[in-house]
Amino acid sequence: MRGKLAGRTAVVVGGGQTPGATLGNGRAVALTFAREGADIVVVDRDAASAEETAELVRAEGGFAVAHRADITLDEDCASILRAALNAYGRVDVLHNNVGIVPAGRTEELSPEKWRQGFEVNLTGMWQTCKHVLPHMREQGSGVVINISSMAGLLHAGENIAYTTSKAAVHSMTRSLAIEYAPHGVRINCIAPGMMDTPMGVDSVARDTGTDREAVAAKRASMVPMGHQGTSEDVAKAALFYASDDSAFITGTVLPVDGGFTLRAGFTA
Repeated sequence: MRGKLAGRTAVVVGGGQTPGATLGNGRAVALTFAREGADIVVVDRDAASAEETAELVRAEGGFAVAHRADITLDEDCASILRAALNAYGRVDVLHNNVGIVPAGRTEELSPEKWRQGFEVNLTGMWQTCKHVLPHMREQGSGVVINISSMAGLLHAGENIAYTTSKAAVHSMTRSLAIEYAPHGVRINCIAPGMMDTPMGVDSVARDTGTDREAVAAKRASMVPMGHQGTSEDVAKAALFYASDDSAFITGTVLPVDGGFTLRAGFTA
C-alpha cells in the first residue's frame, strides 16, 4: 500500500476513452490515481470503454471496476455511489471529467444544443456531487475535482453554450467548497487549455475535415509555452488536488494551459 492515494477509493467519471491518437484525460487520471495506490471506479456511458480503462489499471497490478452511467440521468448518478460502495465500501475522491462542446454562435445555436451543453457540462456534474457528497460528509473527508476549461475563464464567440456552462462549473465549485468545507470535504476545479487529447484535437479534425497534424500545430502556436499540454499534465494536477499535498486548498480553479489564459481571450 504505497503512493499518495494508498488506501483510498477514487471514482473517475468520464474515465473511458474518446477515439483518437493520444490518451484522454479521464483514462490518464484513472491510471495515475491507480499508480498512486487508489482503488478505481471507472464510470462512463460507454461500458466497453470504461471496462477497457479498468483492465489497463488491473494490468498494472491495480484494482478497478467499470460502471456504466449517463450523468444526465439522476438515477444513473445515484448508481455511481452504490457501485463504489459495493466494490470498496467508501469514496474518497470524485473526479468529474465529462464534457461536450456544443459549438455555435448565439443566433445559430438551437435550444436543444444549449440545453444539452448544460445538462452534460453542468447539471450532470452537479448530480454526481449531489449523490456522493452526503457520503463524504458522513465519513468526514473527501475530495471532489471538477474538470472545466480555460474557455470558462475567457471568451469564445462561437461557443457560447460551452464557455457559459464551463464558467458555471467554476461558480458551482466555489459554492460547493464553502458548503462542505466544515465537513472535511475539499472541492476544486482544473481548467485545461490547449491539450493534445482526442477531444481537443482528433474530434476537431474530424468535425472540420482538417488534417490532425494541422489542427495540433495551430493549437500549439497559440500557447505561450509553444506546445500543447497532455492528458498526463491534467492527471498530475488532479493528483495534487486528490492527495494531501493540497490539504489546505479548496474552492480554487487551476489553469493547466501553458500560460494561455494570460492572453486577453481567444476565438475558437
